[in-house]
Amino acid sequence: MKTATNGYDSFSSLSLTWEHRLRIAVEIAGTLAYLHSSASIPIIHRNVKTANILLDENLTAKVADFGASRLIPMDKEQLTTMVQGTLGYLDPEYYTTGLLNERYSKHLVSYFASAIKENRVYEVIDEKVMTEDNQREIKEVARIAVECTRLMGEERPKMKEVAVELEGLRVTKDKHHWSAQYTEETEHLVGVEIISAQGVVVPLTMIASRM
Repeated sequence: MKTATNGYDSFSSLSLTWEHRLRIAVEIAGTLAYLHSSASIPIIHRNVKTANILLDENLTAKVADFGASRLIPMDKEQLTTMVQGTLGYLDPEYYTTGLLNERYSKHLVSYFASAIKENRVYEVIDEKVMTEDNQREIKEVARIAVECTRLMGEERPKMKEVAVELEGLRVTKDKHHWSAQYTEETEHLVGVEIISAQGVVVPLTMIASRM
């Protein structure tokens, strides 16, 4: 995700934190879920890849390049089309059958999917974002990615289900961050000393115990 919108320079020199990347994933999933399930006529992008994810100056994700997208009539659950997209990102079922459905548009490059399935996820994760605190989130995102790369469309989650799971991870992470920050601030306040009217230094904990 190194492209910027509105004339901004490339983000190639910018190191995105795990929090940035998780939020971007949530935004992309939410956009695709809307196109698949909430638009007046469902739209299948057919060419979702990092080069087509643009970031603005606030690192907000924008899904771009709808040149390969197709509309799916409301009375149909799937559509047969000429296969189009970028190899390595194509839905394996779509590639072999030409059938489009709402479970399309969320496929990772094959080597990444294989690494996850073989429990080699840390070989393909940017070491700059890995910490002891975010390993659970990384493993959960990897699990979701595995579900999205299953061969048969009916075995994969719908995009709105993916969006809900990713948003749940982000909300949980934010709650944990707030809780930890609140605890640190509270511990800091408990240790504060104040000066009494008599000029004696009195720990705040002593005052609290007298109340």
